[in-house]
Amino acid sequence: MPHTDPPVPAAGNTHEAAGRTVRLRPVAEPDLAMFRRFLTEPGLVGPDWAGFRDAGAPARRYAEDGYLGERSGRLIVQVEPEDAAAGYVSYLHGSYDGRTAYWEIGIALLPEWRGRGIGWRAQALLCDYLFSHTPARRIQAGTHPENVAEQRSLEKAGFQLEGVVRACEFRAGAWRDGWLYSRLRDDPSPWTENGR
Repeated sequence: MPHTDPPVPAAGNTHEAAGRTVRLRPVAEPDLAMFRRFLTEPGLVGPDWAGFRDAGAPARRYAEDGYLGERSGRLIVQVEPEDAAAGYVSYLHGSYDGRTAYWEIGIALLPEWRGRGIGWRAQALLCDYLFSHTPARRIQAGTHPENVAEQRSLEKAGFQLEGVVRACEFRAGAWRDGWLYSRLRDDPSPWTENGR
């Protein structure tokens, strides 16, 4: 059964700075075109390009649960006053011991929205959302050693570098290392440190 337009975002899912508001909202059907672009345009996601993927997958997932699953999902990063979908954030359930849950998050912004301070705000908002609506104590995120912009974004969003995960990803014809970051529920808020 297809989903209707998403509801109005809940309070606390927005951040305003310098006249621009970053908001997280549920996926709507028009956003599927952007998801297809990320799957079929080489280089659009930068170093995360993993080859061509099934362009029909976003519509199937949207029809299944609107990307609001209990174990994985996506929210759109909306920028105002432009009223533009700048990209999306994602969350995936994980567990190290089979009982204790954590979230792994990610972000994909369209190139024209990168380098504007939107990414760290979107990732911090996603952490607030997950900590508010789930009992998870830990949120983690990975990035590439060469992705300095994302490293800074994660640090501004309240994450701490934990270490190198060796040979964790096959990309561009070779096994690559990753950097693992985490944020715990009781870590200091990035909003107070970065001036909300």
